[in-house]
Amino acid sequence: MRAARALLCVAGATLAVACRPSQGSSGGSDIPPGATPVATSALTVAPAPTPAPTMPSAPPSAPPAVQLVGTTPLSFAPLVQVADPAVVFISVLSTEMEESPFTHRPLQRQAQALGTGFVFDKNGIILTNNHVIEGAQEIQVQMSDGRRFPGRPVGADKTTDIGVIRIDAKDLHPLPLGDSDVLEVGDWVVAIGNPFGLSHTVSAGILSAKGRTRDDVPLDPSGYYNFLQTDASINPGNSGGPLLNLKGEVIGINSAVRGGGAQGIGFAIPINMVKQLLPMLLRDGHVTRSALGVQLLDVRKLSPEDRQQLQLREDTTGAVLMGVAPGGPADKAGLRPGDVIVAFDGTPIERFAQLQWLASTAGVGRTVMVRALRQGKVFDQKVTLGVLPEQSPPPR
Repeated sequence: MRAARALLCVAGATLAVACRPSQGSSGGSDIPPGATPVATSALTVAPAPTPAPTMPSAPPSAPPAVQLVGTTPLSFAPLVQVADPAVVFISVLSTEMEESPFTHRPLQRQAQALGTGFVFDKNGIILTNNHVIEGAQEIQVQMSDGRRFPGRPVGADKTTDIGVIRIDAKDLHPLPLGDSDVLEVGDWVVAIGNPFGLSHTVSAGILSAKGRTRDDVPLDPSGYYNFLQTDASINPGNSGGPLLNLKGEVIGINSAVRGGGAQGIGFAIPINMVKQLLPMLLRDGHVTRSALGVQLLDVRKLSPEDRQQLQLREDTTGAVLMGVAPGGPADKAGLRPGDVIVAFDGTPIERFAQLQWLASTAGVGRTVMVRALRQGKVFDQKVTLGVLPEQSPPPR
């Protein structure tokens, strides 16, 4: 296809696949054995209810909302006074390798990095970014009252940049977690962190955008990202700190800033994404992802000629299967290169990254219903998800 060549895997190893499906692989209009044909016009899918994640402990009720006149806060001070004690300063020591300019031999040197975190559980669980604690040999956590505690990693997920550490402290005051899905562009937000080592710095702004992807954010290009964008000032050292709504609830974890001299462009991980992975991180220390075993391309990147060959309507959204891993879940279900997935487990697919996230978090061994298009015909097919190969779990 003349579409973008960067193919992104939901599962399995990268496959070498021709960009235009051949008639032998996907040119036929027959659907897989056992699939349920669906009327071509039936492309609207009712979203399936999403079960609430099981959390290890219930955070306390949200602090009082800021006094408002219309929709403009008189002051953010009441919110900050309640939330700031839960924000911590994280100092990390690690060893870096560099080459000697004289002998050209590898040398070790100690490196220090600074970041932010916030108390999630009163018994010493702290949330931050993976990139703040990755490779740490020593972690020091300083509370707002000046107390210091050694921190130890509990869990981390590089592909979402979430990190969890624990300190030996009791009766802390955790921040409540909000709902990032109900946040709207233009809503007030407040960031608290330690930019450039300036501890407990508060900045305010609005939510500038939602749904920013890895194409927009300068982090791991293999990551699963659906970032919130804000103009609240975020700088190096803010990483891992909370982004709060006016109720004092955490609606995001501040993670990155736009480079190249950009100002007022910061990014935060939506807290609903964090809540979905937290039970696994706290239990196992890492995330085990499920997989379809396919390579994907966003339908929106197809040329008009490609759409015509696949018999897609102009308003069709979804993910094209560019490759199917032999013997993988999709292959066993009879899916082929050239099929277009338009819904996964009852959720309509607007873009391929959405399918990537849903397939990876649905659960290993779970059987889901996939709605797909093949040469203009719509069908529903059950797929039993496999395991997504990952790097070795991080040490605990």
